[in-house]
Amino acid sequence: MNIVILSRNANLYSTQRLIEEGENRGHEMEVIDPLKCDLIIEKEKPTIYYKDRYLDYVDAIIPRIGASVTFFGCAVVRQFEMMNVFTSVTSDAIIRSRDKLRSFQRLSKAGIGMPKTVFTNYSRDIEKVLSHVRGAPVIIKLLEGTQGLGVVLAETKSAAESVLEAFNGLQARALVQEFIEEAKGADIRVLVVDGHVVGAMKRQGKEGEFRSNLHRGGTAEIIKLNETEIKVAMKAARALKLPVCGVDMLQSSRGPLLLEVNSTPGLEGIETATGKNIAKSIITYIERNRR
Repeated sequence: MNIVILSRNANLYSTQRLIEEGENRGHEMEVIDPLKCDLIIEKEKPTIYYKDRYLDYVDAIIPRIGASVTFFGCAVVRQFEMMNVFTSVTSDAIIRSRDKLRSFQRLSKAGIGMPKTVFTNYSRDIEKVLSHVRGAPVIIKLLEGTQGLGVVLAETKSAAESVLEAFNGLQARALVQEFIEEAKGADIRVLVVDGHVVGAMKRQGKEGEFRSNLHRGGTAEIIKLNETEIKVAMKAARALKLPVCGVDMLQSSRGPLLLEVNSTPGLEGIETATGKNIAKSIITYIERNRR
């Protein structure tokens, strides 16, 4: 098969691993920058022009679309879908997962446990907002934030009021979420491929840091999930219709609580921590479904 990875950086670990595993299985692998694609929209003949050629030979794509280019990146994925090219993750699923409020609403309806969350339309009654999540400390998250950016721990009521007033003043929409103290700055990242858990790691934030993101200095180790955690991960992937995704959750006194579902999860941390060949699982998933 001719498999295209939609990525702006061909040197990233995840991109390189997907190329390596695809080539090992006899596929032609190519990296294409989605922002350099021209979308040609014509009756019954949608096409994509890239540099000096039409991309009419592609059998499957693997979107590695960064959050900052979601709009145009998903337009490119959608164009490939119109050309009947198989994609490991659909454009609609990426958009759905990138909208934190929309995804939380869907996950809540699916009966998945999560930290209690409040969203208001720039409410000035901040004290009431905080009371909905049992008061400070609270986590405040920008709707558009990624990789731990735009996430603030407000340890006191006055700190929460200051942050929310600042966000409101900037007309930046934010979620207010209860702080799960017993998680102790750690979370679980679970990789789901085609409805199956293929790897899981526990990430621990560095000293004094409540965010566990590895690129912010966190560490990771392999973890054995219990049955409930496995069910939550698979249920979340189904609820957002993401055949390939990273599911983040906290271990709490009331069971696993879902934090986020990532439609383009990085592979370096979890492959290093678990020793699992996640890239191969993704290529195998494409092979099964493309046929």
